[in-house]
Amino acid sequence: MTPKLLVSRRLPEAVMAALALRFAVTVRPATAPMSEAEAIAALADFDAVVPTLGDGFTAAAFAAVQRPRCRILANFGAGFNHLAVEAARAAGVAVTNTPGAVTEATADIALLLILMATRRASEGEAWVRSGTWPGWEPMQLLGLQIGGKTLGIVGMGNIGRAVARRAHHGFAMRVAFFNRSRVPDPGVPSEQVDSLPALMAASDVVVVAVPGGPATRHLIDAAALAAMRPHACLVNVARGDVVDEAALIDALEGGRIAGAGLDVYEREPEVPERLRRLRNVSLLPHLGTATLEARTAMGMVCVANLVAHLEGRPLPNPV
Repeated sequence: MTPKLLVSRRLPEAVMAALALRFAVTVRPATAPMSEAEAIAALADFDAVVPTLGDGFTAAAFAAVQRPRCRILANFGAGFNHLAVEAARAAGVAVTNTPGAVTEATADIALLLILMATRRASEGEAWVRSGTWPGWEPMQLLGLQIGGKTLGIVGMGNIGRAVARRAHHGFAMRVAFFNRSRVPDPGVPSEQVDSLPALMAASDVVVVAVPGGPATRHLIDAAALAAMRPHACLVNVARGDVVDEAALIDALEGGRIAGAGLDVYEREPEVPERLRRLRNVSLLPHLGTATLEARTAMGMVCVANLVAHLEGRPLPNPV
């Protein structure tokens, strides 16, 4: 019998075609995250599920299904803090993700946000769109030139290294980083800093690129932000709750840091009005992997994980 697969949100056509070769595929018509009730039904009714950001596979969902039919969650995405991984393991459900496929596109967005935040691009665009821009003058919207400045990276994994390569080779930035373990070969000339406050204090731009989850929730808190210099900018391409959003808003409103660039939010898709009102922050709608190439590559990693599971082989990307 062909195994039943649920895809929580439609994926690129090449991925859907590859899945259809091995599975009886059902695609949810909705684009919003799966509710906990939908997750419970999926665990009971399908042999495999491809979930993605925000889908409700909570510990309570697993507790509600004593013997889940589903044996694998092949997550579409590198981040998996929306999945109760330990509860899944206890229920005999494997969990995989797509770490390598997201690296380059996400690093591109980090560089975009670095430039937007330091050169006040969002503020300038809003001024032009308002129809009130009076024209060029010498002291208008002066920002920070990043060439030769210090980039601090929080989390020197695949994405952190890709950001470092772009910053070092493209802009001659000095690279420093904070990581929970030693990184013997970060790929570019750089300095590993022993504490987060020291990194924040030494950097002109800080990029957050750590995994989400309880261990990193509010890692960038009021104390970390207070260590930054007034001209410095913060960029987050990790998970929204890695940054204490309220503390960041306070720092931006108070002029304690110069700006920020955000692609993720603590209660996504909710973006606080106080944050939306600020002129010194650039806000993107979670565009990190939003290229056809990246999303197709992510989907093909899901396919590889699912097929390996189906054939009883070791999973390429277990979490």
